[in-house]
Amino acid sequence: MKNFKISIVLIICLIFTLLVGCSNNSSANNTTADTKPTKQTIIDMGGTKVGIPTKINAIADGWPAHNEVLVMLGHGNKIVATNKNTAPNAMPWLAVVNPQMNKASIAFTNTDVNTEELLKAKPDIAFVSNKSLVSKPTESGIPTVYVNFTDFNGLKDCFKLTAKILGSDAEKRSNNYIKYLDSKLDSIQSITSKIPESEKPKVLHVISLNPLTIDGSDTIIDSWIKVAGGINAASSVSGNQKVVSIEQVLQWNPDVIIFGSNIAKTVSERTTAINNLSKDSTWSKINAVKNKKLYVNPNGAFTWDRYSAEEALQIQWAAKTLYPDKFTNIDISKETKSFYKTFLNYNLTDDETSKIINAEPPVTNAK
Repeated sequence: MKNFKISIVLIICLIFTLLVGCSNNSSANNTTADTKPTKQTIIDMGGTKVGIPTKINAIADGWPAHNEVLVMLGHGNKIVATNKNTAPNAMPWLAVVNPQMNKASIAFTNTDVNTEELLKAKPDIAFVSNKSLVSKPTESGIPTVYVNFTDFNGLKDCFKLTAKILGSDAEKRSNNYIKYLDSKLDSIQSITSKIPESEKPKVLHVISLNPLTIDGSDTIIDSWIKVAGGINAASSVSGNQKVVSIEQVLQWNPDVIIFGSNIAKTVSERTTAINNLSKDSTWSKINAVKNKKLYVNPNGAFTWDRYSAEEALQIQWAAKTLYPDKFTNIDISKETKSFYKTFLNYNLTDDETSKIINAEPPVTNAK
């Protein structure tokens, strides 16, 4: 009987030991499963592997156009350093929709990095669009991601990569934007793709009159001109911001000229410069000038015409401008308001909407 009791006790102890062991193992496994990695490796848009933190609280963005992408993905409040061309005096509407721009330090130009200012801002990650700028932040210990695009597929890839870096909420926002962009591309091209090439207007995009500077092929400008049903008059020139002669423009003889909003320092100077073209003996020979087909591109949180997330609005404005009779369904004011509310979390007033479409600055940098 005594041996039997001892055996019972040993069996109970053994069972208890096993149960405790399983419980500890389960706890250990749960701890491992619940512990999230602090780093991940991504491949940037230049094909380079970059180790980045999974938790990002502060961002340095050296590409002006990409700052708006961060805002649209819900992380504009984390921008601690930016490019001088995205400062409130350069992009005032961006500061209106994202007041954090007023606090961000200026650590980048398009060709250089101020390492001292960048380190003061203490970013967890940096974005640049110029490969030559990657080394300075990287050597300072800041993971640096190269982002860029020259067409609509690249624009979508830029959103996808940035969203992957920022997390699941950003990915949802990215997906919603891409769906919107695709729907507008499809609806516009369903009409413009049926227009015979011989009936499409030749469109010239001018970003400066002195020196005379245009945008050619292999650019996002070339892409939106084609989507909107135009032919890029400067397609024989490859690249952005190319200086050409008035004789070359005369030879191209564009039917429509669209001016970047920054061809002059002020709105009044811009208006005067464009109006004076009709008085010029050479410019007045060009079809676009003769027929008064001269337009100023809208300018919002970022310039619609240049590598902007607002390309989704640009293609609608351009299509409506080139073919008002074919796109009577497009209300660009309504679309602009809806876009800003949906993707930038900002409710534009009627006056603000009008100013953006007419490429005018806001009254103040804060609503």
